[in-house]
Parts: sequence; structure tokens; C-alpha cells
Amino acid sequence: MPSGRPLTPTGGLIGWTPLPDVVGRDEEATVGAGPDPARGAAPAPHRRRSGFRLRDWRMGTKLATVLVIPSLAFLVLAGIQTRGLVGQTTTLSAFAEQVGIGRQISTVVDRLQHERDRTAGELAALRRPGADRDAAVAALAPLQEATDRAMADLRVAAAPLADADAAWRVSYSEALEAYDQVVNIRAAVAPAVLSSDTVLSNYHRSVAALLNLLAEPSPGGGRQELTEAVLRYVQLSRVKELSSRIRAELYAAARAGRYEADDQVTLSDLRAQQLTALGAFRVAATADQIRRYDRTSVDPAFAAATRMEERTLPGGGAGPALLDATQWWAASEQRQELFRQLESEIVADAVRRADDASARQLRDTLLVAGAIATVLLVAVLISLLVGRSVARAMRQLRGQALRIAQVDLPLTLQRLRTVDRPIGAIDVPPSVIDSQDEIGELAEAFVAVHRSAVDVAVEQAMMRRNVNAMFVNLARRSQVLVERQLELLDDLEREESDPEQLENLFKLDHLAARMRRNDESLLVLAGTESTRRWNRPVGLGAVLLAASAEIEQYQRVRHENRTGLHVVGHAVGDLVHLFAELLENATAFSRPDTAVRVVVEPDGRGALVQIVDEGLGMSPTALAEANAVLAEPPAADVSASERMGLFVVSHLSARNGLRVQLRAGREGLVARVRIPVELLAEAPAPEAGQPVPERLARGIPQPMLPGPVTASGALAAATAELPVAGWRPAPGQPAALPVSPLTGRPLGDGTDAGAVAPVPAPAPVTVPRPRPGRAEDVLTPDAGVAAGGWFSRQGPAASAPGVTPGPAATPVTGGTNERGLPVRVPMAQLTSAVPADRPVMRHEPDPEAVGGMLSRLYSGVRRAEAEETTEMYLPRDEGGRRQ
Repeated sequence: MPSGRPLTPTGGLIGWTPLPDVVGRDEEATVGAGPDPARGAAPAPHRRRSGFRLRDWRMGTKLATVLVIPSLAFLVLAGIQTRGLVGQTTTLSAFAEQVGIGRQISTVVDRLQHERDRTAGELAALRRPGADRDAAVAALAPLQEATDRAMADLRVAAAPLADADAAWRVSYSEALEAYDQVVNIRAAVAPAVLSSDTVLSNYHRSVAALLNLLAEPSPGGGRQELTEAVLRYVQLSRVKELSSRIRAELYAAARAGRYEADDQVTLSDLRAQQLTALGAFRVAATADQIRRYDRTSVDPAFAAATRMEERTLPGGGAGPALLDATQWWAASEQRQELFRQLESEIVADAVRRADDASARQLRDTLLVAGAIATVLLVAVLISLLVGRSVARAMRQLRGQALRIAQVDLPLTLQRLRTVDRPIGAIDVPPSVIDSQDEIGELAEAFVAVHRSAVDVAVEQAMMRRNVNAMFVNLARRSQVLVERQLELLDDLEREESDPEQLENLFKLDHLAARMRRNDESLLVLAGTESTRRWNRPVGLGAVLLAASAEIEQYQRVRHENRTGLHVVGHAVGDLVHLFAELLENATAFSRPDTAVRVVVEPDGRGALVQIVDEGLGMSPTALAEANAVLAEPPAADVSASERMGLFVVSHLSARNGLRVQLRAGREGLVARVRIPVELLAEAPAPEAGQPVPERLARGIPQPMLPGPVTASGALAAATAELPVAGWRPAPGQPAALPVSPLTGRPLGDGTDAGAVAPVPAPAPVTVPRPRPGRAEDVLTPDAGVAAGGWFSRQGPAASAPGVTPGPAATPVTGGTNERGLPVRVPMAQLTSAVPADRPVMRHEPDPEAVGGMLSRLYSGVRRAEAEETTEMYLPRDEGGRRQ
């Protein structure tokens, strides 16, 4: 191996012909190497999708984001609004409940005021000598029980407000504590051990705590009318409380029979506070409430109590008068009852207003919440419908695009590649999206692209068929010219006696044979079968020898065939071509002093042929790529012409069901060809009239070969030294060729041997002139028998006069078609017949005529290259019929 020459991944089989310089297989691989258009260039790797890149999001995610984010924003704002409304509703509901408890609170205050005022009088009476304590206790007991019942009702009504706001709970707790002090102080009333101020101060604190609890409800900001409603009954309750305390002071003085030193000061202060509270009430009260108060104040009972109270006012230098305790208690009790009725009406009005506001707020909250939920639901539904429509359209568009790219267009291209007949208009399915928006327009654009791609594919298919037809036309023309050139070379070789000139003719003869193989490769490139056919089974060894005869360095080929297998006639031409390409590659990329071994072994019911060389070898990557091409034939393109041998082997193996694989050997490559049992046949029976080989007829002993002697083994021995370009006979020896064991005549002899004459007495033997070995010299039993041989322009030989050849015992078919009918193999049913002996007419060639013929040949080739023709040769199917 040359030093410093790397192995590239695509070396080994590209080109299949030796370059002018000695280069490695991998170096030749770089010549014209490139991506295979049939397989498609490797797609660029996709960038990994990232969830943090907006452009990498799926369309559904983007649509969901577009729809969800505004919905969430609206939901947040609506939630804030709803929360505010719910908070207001809760506040008003709690306010209504607290105002509603005002009835129980006012009742407790009224009962407590009644008990306090009577207790003040009884305490004043008990301090007088001879006071009856039992009567005082009996008088206070019903009032205390009424107060306890009212307090119990308040506790029951306040139980649901255990989780109310903290301010109300604090006030409620203070009221309960103050009342507990009143309960505890009751025991000190009868003994009169405590002063009246001490006992009454506990009652005052309890009433003040209850009034503070009554004023605690708050509707929150922005509810001025509700706040004023609470303020009205609170101010009226204070007016009533001051009136009650005045009653207590006057009743205590009446029971004691005298005024204390500070009683007038206290009464003046209470009257001043009463007037202030009454003024605040009249400011906060409504006109109706003021009218009701005025009606209450002019009530006879109310006026009588007022007149009695006015008598206690000092005036004109006279002191305040003492009132009769019983009369004052009765009159003041009626006035307090009138205050109680007015207070109940104003509290009820405040409760009604609070309930109405709470209900109205709850209704507004529910309406707003319902409207928000409805709007959100409608927006979500519309968004879902729009998003689903867009996502569905995008999915359909994506599915249509993928179906076009992965199914429809590849199937159309495959159909256009495989169909050789003219194709009409190809229908393109319409778009699956019928909307008139941008997505529908995009779908129509995809359909337009698909239609344009199909039109371009049809144009390319027509162009490819035209190119194939041109290839076929040129190849046929070239074949005809090469066949005529070979015939002309045969005539020149027979008449030439100069060894130097004969050697040049041999070289030209071999180059012409290789040109014929190149023409057949062009036919394979165009998808057409070769015109050279064989109608009888041929030994596998003979096929391999025929392939060896097609290459230049066939002397280096060594055959190791221990089998007697035969190949069906219709596959002989393709096998010869395939093995010739493999042998050409093996000899071209190995040293000239090494041998190329051809080993034939049985492989089950089939056969395995191994071609082993000792060449440069190939890298693992190059082997993998070459085997991939051999396993799946690529489409014909420019790279196929640059790698003609690999292309031809791949298509010939696929056409005949062969399996070709390359493996690395110890020093070079091993090409393994598996021949299926369908291409093997029994050995043919000798036909009637078949001539006996002359060597066998004369009794000339055959060369002894080790092992069993077969036809292929005899051929291998006989053709071990076939002449090639540059071959010369040894000095002083006749230029004789090895004798073929099939014909008994020297290989390459072109004389007619149509009949075998009896062996005469020893006589001088004329040694024929040598001729370079060709494939037909190996496969044709007798040069004079044209029937059953290779294709020739003269056609099959005529049968013997008066004799009609019988049909073949077993018809030769090329398999079955899609309908199950046998496929005819052209020229496979021809029966060989021995033509009658006729003298060979020899004509001495005229040098000027030969020169003119060669000149006309050259000019004809040039005209054929420049000629434009519209004739299209369609390829044949498996049975050889025109499609």
C-alpha cells in the first residue's frame, strides 16, 4: 500500500475502473463522491426544543397562553371586585344582625332602668327608721327576675355573633361583666350596708355598657344613612336613660322625704344632658321620627309626668317641692313606657333599614358574581372554540403537510420513477381546510406547492424517460457498431501475419469487448435489459470463465469450482456482467503479482460465489456505505455514471434476486454473491446433432485435473493462459492457443467447424492463428452453431432443410406476472440446429476498403452522437415484453 495515503469512507467500489495512476480504493472514492440524491442528503439536526424559548412552544401552548393569560387577568380583577362586594355583604349582614340584637339590648336596658329606679327609692326608704326590709325585697324581686329574663334573651340572640368583629365582642363582654356586677350588688340592697351611690353606680355602669353595645354596629364607609339610623335610636336611648335617672332621683327623694344636699345639682346636670341628647336626636332623626316624638311628648300621660317634674324645679326663692312617691312613680312609669314604645319603633326602623341594605348588597353581590362568572364562562367558551378551531386547523394543516411530504409526494415520485409508460395528469387532493382565513390560504398554498412539485416531478420523469431512451438508443447504436467492429477485427486477425500488428489487433479486440460491456452498463443505467440472451442452462463455472474473459487481467483469476451447478439461460448474461464488474474491481485494486481467487461453494439449495483479492481493502465506514448501496439500488443519476460498477452490480443483483455483500479479508476484500435456487437448473441434455468436440473425437487425452473433472474445471485449466493484449507466442514456437474441452478446438479460432469429419491418417496439421479469448468463446460450444448463442445481428441460424425442430421439453419462463400467468422469455424457446455444411467463402481484404470502412465507422459514430431523435425505447419487463 502506498505510504501516507488515508482511507476515505467512500472508497473501494466507486468507479470500478482503474485510474491512470496507481491509487488506493479510498482515494478513488473521493473522485466524484458526494451525497446520493436518490437517498437524499442527511437532514440537518434539529435544535433541541426548549420550554424557555417562546418560538419553540407548540401552537397549542401558544394558543392556551394567549387565551389563559387574559382570562386569568380578568379572573383576578373580577375576584378582587367580587371579594370587595362579598366583604361589603358580610359587613352589612353582620351590621344587620347587630342592629337586630338592638331590640334585646333595649329591652334589657329598659328592665335594668326600671329595677335601678325602684332600687334607688327602696334604698332611700330603708334608711328611714322603721323601714320594712321584706317589703322592699318583695317589691324588687319581680323587677330583678324580669331583668334576668331579658338578659337571658340577649345571650341567646348574641350567640350567633360569637365570630363577629372584635370591637362588638369587646363591648359585649364589657356589658356582661357590668351586669354580673349588678347581680352581685343585689344582695347588698336589703341590708342597706352600702351607700346608694355605690349601689346605683353599678347599675349606671351596666346601662352605659349596654348603650355602648347598642351603638357599636357600623356599616362601614360610604353608608351614612345606616350610620345615622343607628345614631338615632342610640340618642333616643340616651334621652330615655337620662329621663330614667331623673325619675330615680325624684323617686328616691320622695321616699326619703327630703332632698339631699347635692340632689339639685345632680338633677340640673341630668336635665342639661337630657336636653343635649334630645337636640342630637332631633338633628339625626328623620322628619317622621321627629313628628312621632312630638306626638309622644304631647301625650297626656307624658305631659302629666312633665308637669310633676317641673314642680321640682326651684323658682321664686322657694325650694323644690317634694312629690308624692306613688303618684310620681305611676306618672313617670307611663312616660318611660311612651319612651320605650318610641324607642322600639326607631330601633325597628333601623333594623329594617339594615336588613334592606344587607339584602340589597347581597343581591348586588350575587348579580355581579353571576355576571362575572357568566362573562368569564362565555369568554372561556368563545376562547376555547376559537382556539380549538385554530388548533384543529393547524393540526389538519400539519397532518396534510406531513402526508404530502412523507406519503403522497414520495409515492408519486416512486410511481413516476417506476412507470415507463406516458403518464397523464396526476390529481392532487384538495385542501382539507375550507376556511377563508389565513390558515385556509396557507393550506391552499401547500396544495399549490404540492401541485407544483408533482408537475416538476412529472416533467423530470418525462426528462428521465427521454434521457433513458437516448441512453438506450445510443447504446443500441454503439452495440451495433461494436459488433461490426469485432467482426471486422476477426477478419483482420485472420489475415494478419505480422506479430506486432497482430498484437495491436488483439489489444483493439479486447478494448472493443470492454466497450460492449460499457454499452450494456448504459442499458442497465437506463433500466433496460441486455439483448444478449442464452436459451439453455449454462454451467456456473462457464459463466465465471466468461466473466473472466471480459476483463483485461484475466490471467490472474484462479477458479476453484467443485460443483456441477448450472444457471438458467435467461440469467446468464446478467451474471456474466455482474461477475465481470466484480472481477474488474478485484484486479484493478490489487497488485499485479497477486492472484484473484473465485471460489464456488454450495449454499443450501443455492450457490455461494466468493471473489477474494489481496488488494488495498476498505475502511469499515466505506464497507458499510458500499453494502448499503448494494442492498438497496440507488436511482440513476450523475453519481451513478461516476460509480458505474457499483450501480450496475446493485441493479443486476436486485433484478435477479441475488445478494451481494462485501467483507474485509485478511489482506483485501471478499465479494460474496449468493445465487438463489430459482436461478439454478439441471444440466441440459445433449441435443440431437450436437457435434462432438474434435479433441474428444480424435482421442486426444484431456489435461488431468485434481479432483472430479467437470466442464468448468476443464475450462479453468484450458483457459489458464488465454492471450490478452500484449501477449506474444514464445520465439521459435507456433502461435497456438489452448484447446477448449467443450469444442475440441483452440479458443479464439474463428474457422467454421460445423461438421466433424472422420479422423484421417496422420497428416500435416495446419495450426490456426491465435485470437484473443472472449466470453462467447467460452460459452459457445461451437463457433459455427449460432442458434442458442449470444445475440448477433444475423439472428438465429436456419434449421436444416425439411426438418421442423420440436418444441422444448420444459418451457423456459421468467416467472409469473401479477395475474399469475407465466412470463415469456424472448428467444428462450429456440431450438439449436446444425446447419448444413457449406464451403467457407474467403475474400482477401483490400487495404483501401478496410481504411474506408474504418473511416465510415468513425463518421457514423460521430453522426449518431450528434443526431437528435424522438424515438423512445421503453424498457422491458421481466418477460421481455414492451411496456
